[in-house]
Amino acid sequence: MTGNQIEGLVGMLATFGLLVLMVLPSVIGIVRDRRIDRQIREAQEDGESRVRHEKETQKSSSRSTVPSTATWYAEGRRSKKLVNS
Repeated sequence: MTGNQIEGLVGMLATFGLLVLMVLPSVIGIVRDRRIDRQIREAQEDGESRVRHEKETQKSSSRSTVPSTATWYAEGRRSKKLVNS
């Protein structure tokens, strides 16, 4: 190989190396995002199946779900604090 060919090869390898260094963070980010998306999707599917299982095993109650007086009073106090401050 002549000196010009070696120079061209070194220049081409340097350019390719810089391209890899520029693209690598993006590729790593894409792979990481896909992994996180897959984990979220699996967690949602697990949660849905757990909720479905709980609904099947849950006993229905004939009692009303009206909040107690203490809960109603506490809610009123909290909203007044937010308005005054």
